[in-house]
Amino acid sequence: MASSIIWRPQERQRRFMERGEFEALYGGAAGGGKSDALLAESLRQIHLPGYRGLILRKTFPQLSQLVDRSAELFPAAAKGAKYNGGGHFWTFPSGAKIYFGSMQHSEDRINYQGKRFDYIAFDELTQFSWEEYSYMFSRCRPGGEGTRCYIRATANPGGRGHGWVKERFITPAPPMTTVWQETELVLPNGGRQVKRQGRVFVPSTVFDNRILMERDPDYAFRLSMLPEAEKKALLYGDWDSFSGQVFTEWRNNPSGYESRRGSHVIAPFLVPRDWSLYRGFDFGYTRPFSVGWYAVDREGRVYRIRELYGCTGTPNEGVRWEPARIARAIKEIEKDDPNLRGRPVRGIADPSIFDESRGESVAAMMEREGIYFDRGDNKRIAGKMQLHHRLSFDGDGRPMLYVFSSCRSFIRTVPSLIYDSVNVEDIDTDGEDHIYDECRYVLMERPITPPTVKKALPIGDSPLEYGRYDAMRIGNIR
Repeated sequence: MASSIIWRPQERQRRFMERGEFEALYGGAAGGGKSDALLAESLRQIHLPGYRGLILRKTFPQLSQLVDRSAELFPAAAKGAKYNGGGHFWTFPSGAKIYFGSMQHSEDRINYQGKRFDYIAFDELTQFSWEEYSYMFSRCRPGGEGTRCYIRATANPGGRGHGWVKERFITPAPPMTTVWQETELVLPNGGRQVKRQGRVFVPSTVFDNRILMERDPDYAFRLSMLPEAEKKALLYGDWDSFSGQVFTEWRNNPSGYESRRGSHVIAPFLVPRDWSLYRGFDFGYTRPFSVGWYAVDREGRVYRIRELYGCTGTPNEGVRWEPARIARAIKEIEKDDPNLRGRPVRGIADPSIFDESRGESVAAMMEREGIYFDRGDNKRIAGKMQLHHRLSFDGDGRPMLYVFSSCRSFIRTVPSLIYDSVNVEDIDTDGEDHIYDECRYVLMERPITPPTVKKALPIGDSPLEYGRYDAMRIGNIR
């Protein structure tokens, strides 16, 4: 008798499909069986008449392979299942439906307003923005009795959304560990309820895909032939190295925090009194503002020693502080911080804060509070090159730019910046680039020539080599 089994999850796929958290991310490398896992998971509730599933890619043409694969799996899983090519959805005998959709532009998320889905899946999540992903939380609600509502996603490192995906799923905890986030709900009567929602990262690489390795054992070797960044991302699932990354020199190596060798991130220390101090500033209101304090040693080496980042905790969302409030916060920090207290600090800012074409300038408002800035040099490519020059390691493993480990927002955002798809020499300004901007204003005040010894320290093949998972306040992105 022939077997009736049309698809069986491999071990890593099974572990992904067993998870009970509201959100789960699967993959992190090429060839791990990600798409099959999303499609198979979408079939879990097709026996329920009210069930609605949605599988998303960034653009609709990218869905073609998923749709083709669904044509192999869905009719075999449910006799009588029919595909509507005009509406891009499957209808099952029970009345359940699974839709295929896209979200090419951020405003396209509104196309799903008023709709509800029990199961929402994002294929290649790093191509989506946080706004697009989080908006779909509001669309995840039951359509009938007995359905379960949850979100699933797959991803490889890289892409415009790399930073927020890494921060949400990769950094907070080791793989297969639930990250719990408490959410408070204020009721109309003033009462309050608190609920915990969980999310988890389930890693998978080509080595977990036994079927692919048997059918094409050379695939892993082809991945190993890729350029270093792509190889580490797609073969090993390394979230610290990916295609399109601007500052590939960046290293966050905890073993070098004290020795200051082989790492840009170092342990904080008391800055000598004779070092120069700078304050960089990039203004933002609906987007984050950034203030960074820098010390320069006798050799011209720059240290980022303190930061004030006006972000709500939602990536790239500003806290909407008025300039005067920012100025007062700066004064408070410079009064209390032992590395800044009682010392002259030179402010360098985006030249746009001096613009008076629409009324009183941001600079003037801050000056009334006693905080002053000089106009920064806003040459974009020259500023980017200064950061490249300073991130390069010398023969002893020392760069010309260090970042205190307490400057978590710099560590989160700057290494995740990617190149613009049109202006290929510059960064993608749709990314979270505010800290990068204020940093380059300061670096342009102390420009250096390209180093004669330019060395990007290698990373070993294991993506866990440098202890990526460090302690964070879960649920609050800093």
